[in-house]
Amino acid sequence: MRRTTKYPVSGANSLWQIYRTVSFWKVFKNVIVIQIGRYTPFMSLKNWLYRTFLGMEIGEKTALAFMVMPDIMFPEKIKIGNHSIIGYNTTILAHEYLINEYRLGPVVIGDEVMIGANTTILPGVTIGDRAVVGAGTLVHKDVPAGAFVAGNPMRVIRQQEMHSNQ
Repeated sequence: MRRTTKYPVSGANSLWQIYRTVSFWKVFKNVIVIQIGRYTPFMSLKNWLYRTFLGMEIGEKTALAFMVMPDIMFPEKIKIGNHSIIGYNTTILAHEYLINEYRLGPVVIGDEVMIGANTTILPGVTIGDRAVVGAGTLVHKDVPAGAFVAGNPMRVIRQQEMHSNQ
């Protein structure tokens, strides 16, 4: 089960009421920073932009590939560990706007995680250390440390036993 907090709305659907839930100026700034970062070929510059202006936690030597799309409304809810790779065109969401409510949840990606291209990560999930997520996967629940997961719906393909001395 994903760890999200639900916020009910009344009247129009929750996305129609977006600027009651998040500041227009915050989203405006985030869109500009993310668009610059998506096209920036320098990993250290991209990580600095995202840490400094979006409040994301990004570990040492972590690489967000070309066109990775972090959440534009709540990027500060995203934490990525050390030495991880987030593949081309991956989307990391920390929010979901539904008809009668919206939900927010942190996304935690561990150390030495490999996420394949075109993956979508939903809010409220944790991806454990040294996990591998196959390209095109919809990550809709937690991924155990050392697991190889893939598909839609996502399923565990292989589980590696994790040792504390690795």
